[in-house]
Amino acid sequence: MSEPLPGLLLGKNTVDEGVRLLPAMANRHGLVAGATGTGKTVTLQVLAESFSSIGVPVFAADMKGDLSGISQAGGDHKKVTERLELLGLTGTWGFHGSPVTFWDVFGEQGHPVRTTVSEVGPLLLGRMLNLNDIQEAVLTVTFRVADENGLLLLDIKDLRAMLKYVADNAREIGTTYGNISPASVGAIQRALLTLEEQGGDRFFGEPALDLFDFIQTDSNGKGIVNILAADRLMSSPRLYSTMLLWLLSELFERLPEAGDLPKPKLVFFFDEAHMLFDDAPVALLTKIEQVVRLIRSKGVGVYFVTQNPVDIPDTVLGQCGNKVQHALRAYTPREQKAVKAMAETFRTNPDVDVETVVTELKVGEALVSLLQADGSPMPVQRTMMVSPHGRIGAIAPAERQAAIAGSLVAGHYEAAVDRESAHEVLKARAEAAIAAEEQAAAAAEAAELEVKVPKTQSGPFRKTSTSSRKDTPLEAFTKSATRAIGSQVGRQIARGILDTILGSKR
Repeated sequence: MSEPLPGLLLGKNTVDEGVRLLPAMANRHGLVAGATGTGKTVTLQVLAESFSSIGVPVFAADMKGDLSGISQAGGDHKKVTERLELLGLTGTWGFHGSPVTFWDVFGEQGHPVRTTVSEVGPLLLGRMLNLNDIQEAVLTVTFRVADENGLLLLDIKDLRAMLKYVADNAREIGTTYGNISPASVGAIQRALLTLEEQGGDRFFGEPALDLFDFIQTDSNGKGIVNILAADRLMSSPRLYSTMLLWLLSELFERLPEAGDLPKPKLVFFFDEAHMLFDDAPVALLTKIEQVVRLIRSKGVGVYFVTQNPVDIPDTVLGQCGNKVQHALRAYTPREQKAVKAMAETFRTNPDVDVETVVTELKVGEALVSLLQADGSPMPVQRTMMVSPHGRIGAIAPAERQAAIAGSLVAGHYEAAVDRESAHEVLKARAEAAIAAEEQAAAAAEAAELEVKVPKTQSGPFRKTSTSSRKDTPLEAFTKSATRAIGSQVGRQIARGILDTILGSKR
């Protein structure tokens, strides 16, 4: 049996003992909490570096760009020097960068992140679009009809075309799946427009992200730190939270059962975690709880980063065995109640009054309780957190571009691909229908002209017209021109409507 991996040093407590996270317990999930400016981002960086150093890949969202410094060697910082002297680590704490892959939904600060509409599914997409129950039901029917007709839903224009198809055939579809309200379809279409403006048109498409690209190590055996640029996503909280939940769900679906491992396969940091739970419907909360509870068995550790533990539902918070609590403020009755509730989640330590200490913590200090080898939480410790090995703060644009160009996935996701899917298939069917109507109209015109102008027959049994009188040449020309103009205008109108619906640039 192999020796257990050494614990990851996170800090030192008041009796000068190292506080270490055991890699074998790291997939029991965790929480990093604290008020703004108390050191949460630096703690996240320390954790990410520690996992990377033992060959564990990491995924984290970078809300302000500060986390990008992990890619460069640190040390040139007054506060770092002071912290190392205080902890007695001067001269032994090396400075180095970690291998990093940058990602960005908008493709500006990293490799593009895309997925298809089908992979997200109606439940998460309904959450992203902020739909009500009836609208979600219509969206679910749309997905089902697309599957039954073999129509691929890859991007937003595919979903738009599919919604139009469902609305146009509402009577036939309604006999199987229930009433399809035009108002509901219209509401979904408007929500899609809002999502496009927030960047959803960049998120949906191909090539879709292969999540196994997150689970990689470099040539030195260090885990790749995958950093998602999330500064622009902050203005689209539903897109941000639903995208990260989709990532977790896909990992859960695709990874095999792993059991208890000596270290995780991947550690996933969910920054600004309260966005995931704000106004979430019961069905979505149930799905989140299920994913968090079961993904541990796939070898994935999930760490929620938020300002206050009360932002996390109890059913999810109860799954977080490793906790790092930075300072909280208790100026209002609600905040005081939150402090008391937080204190009750720690294993008590007679030497630490959690309710009092948590309001007195300095920047870089935290109350820490980690899981021990037997799976039980250690008594809470007041801990001075260590400094990161990498740079604190954002990197320069040139440094970021160099990291992007040298990553393992460089050039793979940059060029978007638009293959045949629901939009193209439905557009082709509609154009074929119009062409058939044009042919039928032309055939009818030819038949009518043949009746109006019969062929001349020779012999005694010459055929005559059944009409009381023949049209004069002027009358015949006028009727033929009127029919031709009417047919041509009709075709132009039909094509105009088709192009407007399906987005053609004819």
